[in-house]
Amino acid sequence: MDEYETPLGNIKLDRLVIDELAKAKEFDVLDQEDEEQEHSLELHLPYIYRMMEGQDFLLVPIMVGHMDNKALSTFGKILSKYFEQPETLFIISTDFCHWGSRFSYTFYDSSCGEIWQSIEELDSKGMKAIETLSTENFLSYLKQYKNTICGRHCVALLLETIAQSSVKAGVRFVHYAQSSRCKKKNDSSVSYVSGLIEEKQSEKS
Repeated sequence: MDEYETPLGNIKLDRLVIDELAKAKEFDVLDQEDEEQEHSLELHLPYIYRMMEGQDFLLVPIMVGHMDNKALSTFGKILSKYFEQPETLFIISTDFCHWGSRFSYTFYDSSCGEIWQSIEELDSKGMKAIETLSTENFLSYLKQYKNTICGRHCVALLLETIAQSSVKAGVRFVHYAQSSRCKKKNDSSVSYVSGLIEEKQSEKS
């Protein structure tokens, strides 16, 4: 396959980089049936097309599943080479807290106020952990709070990739929202966060 079709237009794949990654013999390739059932990339393609419209670009799709520390280190090293390339843009996708009985997650710290305020504080702690750019800090946060961040392995891999690169980077969060403000135990919500990775400029002496 050389491109993805979207309602807005087609997105070409970077076969050169995809083949290069395959040579590492660490990646699995989804078969067509599994790929068609996976919706996360599918939902992002039209947005990527719209944001990049009019620009010449190629896409390298990578789906991240469960990863232990060894795998994080291995793939972080592989991807750090590309993170160091200024012409390469990394797009990491995840929701934040999925709260409610239907998500089997109802953590609530009443000292924060209402449930939605507790969720906001919980997510804030997660964002602060990410801002440290420490994979260990983020994984420790997840272990302590069990926050239902669906793309937590993607985030951890990004942090490990940055750590293994030569780039001096920082994370800046620009927006936070909840799908609804939970006040009762039978309410539910999903949190959404947007952040940017920015290269830190060298300080002039």
